[in-house]
Amino acid sequence: VQLQASGGGLVQTGGSLRLSCAVPSSLDYYAIGWFRQAPGKEREGISCISSSGGTKYYADPVKGRVTISRDGADGSVHLQMNDLKPEDTAVYSCAADLFCNARMVVSEYDYWGQGTLVTVSS
Repeated sequence: VQLQASGGGLVQTGGSLRLSCAVPSSLDYYAIGWFRQAPGKEREGISCISSSGGTKYYADPVKGRVTISRDGADGSVHLQMNDLKPEDTAVYSCAADLFCNARMVVSEYDYWGQGTLVTVSS
């Protein structure tokens, strides 16, 4: 079972990007989290959404600039990122876990997909 992240690219400071995560139907009842890993840094959780879409969490570095949503039709999960900064440059990945909680611990997520690169130029 694998998820697929897409939508990354090169954007200038202050720009926006919308990332998408294709979620297999077998994971419809899983929460989905977005993570990122910048060069030389550990992977960090930035946002997650429950299977129903009713619970959402955002990490402090992106709070107020990022919105997570879940498409009821196909279960895909989107991450709208606004006011991007050079420090947002990273490979962004989505992953599935039974629960969405504020800790967003990498090791608790069971299924992962390949990431998509986001580069923010200054």
